[in-house]
Amino acid sequence: MKKAVMILMILLSVIGLNKINAQGEAAVPFLLLAPDSRAGGIGESGSGLADNSSAIFWNPAGIAFLSGSEVGVTHSNWLPQFNLDIFYDYLTYRQYIEDISGSVTASVTYMNYGEFVRTGSNDPTPLGTFRSFDAAFTAGYATKLSNDWGLGVNFRLIYSRLSDKPTEAEQGSGTATTISFDVSTMWRPESLYVPFIGEMGNRFSVGVNLSNIGPKIYYIDQAQADPIPQNFRLGFAVRVFEDEFNSLTYTLDFSKLLVDKGVSKTDSGLTGENAEDDTTTVKRKDFYEALFTAWADQSFGEELRDIVTSMGLEYWYGVSGDFMFALRAGYFYEDPSFGNRKFVTLGAGIRYDLYGFDFSYLTTDMFKNGENHPLNNTLRFTLSIGWGGQPQKNIGFPRGI
Repeated sequence: MKKAVMILMILLSVIGLNKINAQGEAAVPFLLLAPDSRAGGIGESGSGLADNSSAIFWNPAGIAFLSGSEVGVTHSNWLPQFNLDIFYDYLTYRQYIEDISGSVTASVTYMNYGEFVRTGSNDPTPLGTFRSFDAAFTAGYATKLSNDWGLGVNFRLIYSRLSDKPTEAEQGSGTATTISFDVSTMWRPESLYVPFIGEMGNRFSVGVNLSNIGPKIYYIDQAQADPIPQNFRLGFAVRVFEDEFNSLTYTLDFSKLLVDKGVSKTDSGLTGENAEDDTTTVKRKDFYEALFTAWADQSFGEELRDIVTSMGLEYWYGVSGDFMFALRAGYFYEDPSFGNRKFVTLGAGIRYDLYGFDFSYLTTDMFKNGENHPLNNTLRFTLSIGWGGQPQKNIGFPRGI
C-alpha cells in the first residue's frame, strides 16, 4: 500500500493540492483532472463553453441548452514522465427528454494507478499483488430556467481503492467510499447589446459550477478523514468572430479549491500532550462550513494568488454542414506558492456527421525545468457520437450540434 500512497502523493503535487510548506489539502484529487480533450486543448478552460457531454464535469448547466443525445469516451496515459502505468478514462452520456423539459446525464471516471507488489514491513519477500484505482459514477439533470438561463445538478458516488487490505499495523482498510454533488448555472443570452461592440446574443456565456460538495473520506478511521476537493469554477466564453465557414471562440476560467486547510496544534494554542506534533492538524471544518470560510482563511493577497487561471482559443472551419475541423490552443497558470503549474496546451478536432474526434497535447517545455515536469507531453484522446439534436446556436460550434 505504501507505493500506492506514494503515487497518490505524486498526483497531489502535480494537481497542485500540496502547497509549498503546507499539507495536502484534499483526498481523491483525480476528481479535479480535466477529463476531456476538447477543454484540454484550450488550457483546461471549459466552464463557460460547456456545450458537449463533457459539460458534466465543467458545468452541467451548459447541457440545458442542448438537445438530442451524445456519448463520449476519453483516454489518457497520465504522468508519462514517471512511466508508472497510470491511465485515466472518462465516459459520458447525455439524453434530452422532452417530457421532463431537460436532459439526464451520466459519467464514469476511472483513474488506474497500476499493479503493486505487497511485501512485509521488514521483509522484501513478495506476498502477492494488488491493483490501485479511484472511480466515480455521476448522474445528473440539466434544464432551462428561461431562454437565457440554465441549471444543472449532479450526484456522485466516489470509490477509492489504494489497496485491497491495510498494512500490518493499520486499522480499517485500504478502500474508502463517499458521495458528493454539484450545483451549476449558466447565462447564455439570446439577445445582448454591448455598446461599441454590438449584438452579442448567442455569442457570449457565463458559467458557475460548485463541484464535489460532500463529506470527508477516510480509509482508516473517521478521526483521520480528509476533505474531498470541493471546487468553485467561474467561466466565460465569447464568440469573437464568425462568418459562413469560420468561427473563433475565446474562453477564460477561474477556479479555487474550497477546503479547510486545518490549524496546527501550536497555532490553535494547544499545549502539553496535545502539542507534541506541530504538524498534526486539529479537526478540519466540514464541507458546508468550508464553502464559506475557505474564501477568507488567508490574507486577501494570498486568496487572490490561490485562484487558478486558464484560458484558450478555439477555431472552427466548417467545410460543409456535415464536416468541420477545429484547432485549439490554451494556457494554464497557477501561482508558484500554490502549486506552480504552468503549461501550454494544443489541440485539434474533427466532426463528421454523427462522429467527433479530439486530441490535446500539454507541454511545459518553455518554462524553467518544464522538460522534467511530470505533466509534460500529456496526451488526451476523445471519441464522441451525437445524434437527434436540433440545430441551435452554441458558443463553441459554428452552427450548433
